[in-house]
Amino acid sequence: MTETRTRWATLALAFVSCLPFVSFVPFVSSVRATAQGPSFRSRVDLVNLGVTVTDRRGSLVTDLTPDDLEIYEDGKKQTIRYFTAGAGPGPALHLGLMLDVSESMGEDMSFTKTASIRFLNTLVDAVDVTVVDFDTEVRAARYSQSEFARLIERIRQKKAGGSTALYDAIGVYLDGAGAQDGRKIVLVYTDGGDTRSSISLPELMDLLKASDVTMYAIGELEHQFSSTKNQQRMILQRIAEVTGGQAFFPTAVKELDSVYEKVVAQIRAQYTLAYVSANEKADGAWRRVEVKAVRKDLRVRSRRGYFGPYKP
Repeated sequence: MTETRTRWATLALAFVSCLPFVSFVPFVSSVRATAQGPSFRSRVDLVNLGVTVTDRRGSLVTDLTPDDLEIYEDGKKQTIRYFTAGAGPGPALHLGLMLDVSESMGEDMSFTKTASIRFLNTLVDAVDVTVVDFDTEVRAARYSQSEFARLIERIRQKKAGGSTALYDAIGVYLDGAGAQDGRKIVLVYTDGGDTRSSISLPELMDLLKASDVTMYAIGELEHQFSSTKNQQRMILQRIAEVTGGQAFFPTAVKELDSVYEKVVAQIRAQYTLAYVSANEKADGAWRRVEVKAVRKDLRVRSRRGYFGPYKP
């Protein structure tokens, strides 16, 4: 057994240990996802990447072609097999919404509800929405767009209480998202604190690295203690950036419109790339991935790698 495999076995056991505290709500409906363009199936030999490109001014660039981007795995150039332009039709979009409803969010619950509902009204082309709300327990359910009213009612009924199982909640979402084909975008509304989870932050980072989810964090830190605020901000930034996403820290509802404009614009402009790794080893090791733009004036944001397949 390799060192990598041992780490993953430990991680799996740690995650399973949190199950007594997790409430799995049956999915509200069975949603059939249809995608335009190429199908990006979840296969061990196919590496999918969501890629955002900006120029030096920070403006999104949406008119690139496969010849404008290069993929390197552990320093070796790879061949792009699939490419969908950010402005064009692409794989089905699956949206995730994570709501921290623990006691520490008490003063921010109204903000959280308003913020999440407002976001859902700005992105209506997702084939489904997976909602995960968490305190001491984690509860998950998936809704189709036709069940939007029921989804909104679920959010409105939430009340703050209990401890915070943030890391476990993200793990539960990633587990469900692993079976979905297409693009997976998740927004998490939280103060960044965790007081309950069975898995640690390093273990969560490994789960995020192994996923093809892009995560955006809306950090609500206005009512947090100054002694922990910076640490919580750094944690949310790490969680988002390792997936190729971004963290935002609005202090008032009036700031949400500009935040959502940025998030939605990035989602709309995101390229979807896929390649088959030239590395044929099945050792489960971490593989560093870098997407580069041929033009030197462009900046690229994407997840930074993945764990390769493992065969004993």
